[in-house]
Amino acid sequence: MKRRTFLKKTAGGTLVSSLALSAATRIGTAGDGIPVGIITQERGPHLGVYLDALAKADGVASVALSDESGATFDRAGEVLGDKLTTFQNHGEMLREAKPRAVLVSLAAHLAPPPIRESLEAGAHVLAEKPACVRAEDFEPLVRLADSKNLNLMLALGSRLHPAVLKARELIQSGFLGEPFGAHLVFVADQTRLTRPRYQESWLAFKDKAGGGQLIWLGIHYLDLVQYLTGDRIEQVSAVTRNVGGQPVEIEDSVALALRFKGGMVGTYHGGYYLDRGYHLGVKLWGAKGWLRMNLLQGPMQWYSTHPDAPRKIQVHDFETEPSSYYPLVQSLVDLGRGKGNPPLTGEDSLHVLKVVFSAYEAAETGVSQSV
Repeated sequence: MKRRTFLKKTAGGTLVSSLALSAATRIGTAGDGIPVGIITQERGPHLGVYLDALAKADGVASVALSDESGATFDRAGEVLGDKLTTFQNHGEMLREAKPRAVLVSLAAHLAPPPIRESLEAGAHVLAEKPACVRAEDFEPLVRLADSKNLNLMLALGSRLHPAVLKARELIQSGFLGEPFGAHLVFVADQTRLTRPRYQESWLAFKDKAGGGQLIWLGIHYLDLVQYLTGDRIEQVSAVTRNVGGQPVEIEDSVALALRFKGGMVGTYHGGYYLDRGYHLGVKLWGAKGWLRMNLLQGPMQWYSTHPDAPRKIQVHDFETEPSSYYPLVQSLVDLGRGKGNPPLTGEDSLHVLKVVFSAYEAAETGVSQSV
């Protein structure tokens, strides 16, 4: 297939190709810049933020982008410049560029085979969620990654949000005590569902997306609450509907009841209801206190009766920029360089997918499901 290499003058005025990597760089050691791969498609989900994040990330020697349509090449070239080489065949990209880390930004139903190819080529993988339309298609990929001592993670960047990191610190330090309950709200716009471009896209079809609001947005908060508490959801009851009546095959409204292994209970309400914007909320209650936050705007508030806690309601301000996807992409690059620990593992990713698909099963059957 046709391949283009973007060339640009370096500071010394010499034209260089992003394929002209030394053997040492291809092998890579901790601290070296590494080759990174992207496997994507036209309008690849969140591709813009991934390109920007790679342009800013430390330790990226080159980026090899594979898109069978070629539709993303020009935009990627504008962002990445001389670091970029493009391919129209995923296997060719993996063989020639030899990326140590690969970012997969594809429609859910297309993602599993390229993820497998990337793992078999020896690369750590960050995959745009949900990366499958059945948990059974993702599980063998996690096992493959484990067998090769590689990490496979879904793009659940909320774990790296500064408010989340502070909240996790508080919970792990015992300021909330034993977790009792959680209430999660993630409401976005109905407007997106009215657009013909959306209605014709893979996101509107259950067999291509796996589901709707829950698997696209709600999955973030289902993972987040488990990360904050260190506890796993083990049972779920659910109601899902298309309340807006748009011509799409996916749900725009979700209500879940959750039971956690450690005894905590929780609820999730998600929907596409608004004309624009978001209504968000995370609330947690424990034996010694509570916290609440909106990840799009501060501050986070918390209160504790712990003897070491300050008195009265506490306020924690945080920055909402840059996007949590930036440190998520940096963590992928660091893994490829032999540095750091992943913010989530393949098992974490698999479990939250099982929660989502168990919720869909519960909604369809009317019977609460064990995860």
